[in-house]
Amino acid sequence: MSISMRLAIPAPAAAPPRLRVRAAAAAAAGDGGCLPVARAAVRTETAALRGCASLPLKPLGAGQPCRHRGAAAVCHSSAYLSAQTMQWISAGASAVLLLAKGTAIHKSFLVPFFALQAPCSIISWIKGDYGQWTAFLALLVRLFFFIPGELELPLSTMLLVSVAPYQLMNLRGTQGGAVLSLAIAVYLAFQHFTRVGGLGKAFEQGSIIATLAIICITIVPLMLLF
Repeated sequence: MSISMRLAIPAPAAAPPRLRVRAAAAAAAGDGGCLPVARAAVRTETAALRGCASLPLKPLGAGQPCRHRGAAAVCHSSAYLSAQTMQWISAGASAVLLLAKGTAIHKSFLVPFFALQAPCSIISWIKGDYGQWTAFLALLVRLFFFIPGELELPLSTMLLVSVAPYQLMNLRGTQGGAVLSLAIAVYLAFQHFTRVGGLGKAFEQGSIIATLAIICITIVPLMLLF
């Protein structure tokens, strides 16, 4: 049995420009009649290096693609808010408004708003078996026991999503659904800032949480339009 081995020798790398210029200058200096040429080459190299050092540094933008520097790759990426992230923000602000105090809005308008703006994972969970059983048990408790008024609207939201026709659910994620959600949010914002007593009182300690939630549910549908 014979074993053959092959040794791969990398090709020699090309010399840097500075070394090539200096080698040319040394070769020219070795020749007795070309010493002025060597000095001119060295002066040209020095002037080129000074010109490169004086150039301004240009910062790399956040949205530039990956660049290779030597053996390492430097990647640049830009963060952005996706539609699903904005839906989660809107759903969280709606849930805060359902339970928050310090506002005199008609919270019943938050039920269709939540049905239009909630993420698909929440809607799928409500329409699934676990959501159906949760709504059934909550309604059963509501029939025989007293529950706080803050919990009736979440129960109504689950029941509305469970029995909503597919024509209404098809508005989710469309421009028409975003326009309808924006109209509801603007109406609730008008109610909030009017009944709380103005813009200054809306950011007081008792109303600031509801105010921030109102701002969130107003901005998110507006951003989803574009």
